[in-house]
Amino acid sequence: MLEIIALIFLTGKIGVKAEQKGLKPGAWKAYTVVAWILAEIIGVIIGSVLFGRNLLPLLLFAVFCAFGGYLFIHALLSKKPDVIN
Repeated sequence: MLEIIALIFLTGKIGVKAEQKGLKPGAWKAYTVVAWILAEIIGVIIGSVLFGRNLLPLLLFAVFCAFGGYLFIHALLSKKPDVIN
C-alpha cells in the first residue's frame, strides 16, 4: 500500500518536470509506472536468487529496484532541454 502511495507521489513529480520540459506529462507518468513495475519484477527475480525464501530482504530489495526504475526515468527526463517561455 505504501508503495502505491509512493508511486502516485513520484509520478506527480515526473508530470510536473515533464511540463517544465514542454513534454506530455501523461506519457512520462506512464513511462514511470512501467519502469517501476519492470524494475520491481527484475528486483524480485534477482532478490530470489540472492535471498532465497527470506521474504523481508527480498521485498526490500525489490522496492529499492523499483525506485531505481523511477530514477532512470527521472534521469532521462532531466537530460531533455527546458522550454523557454
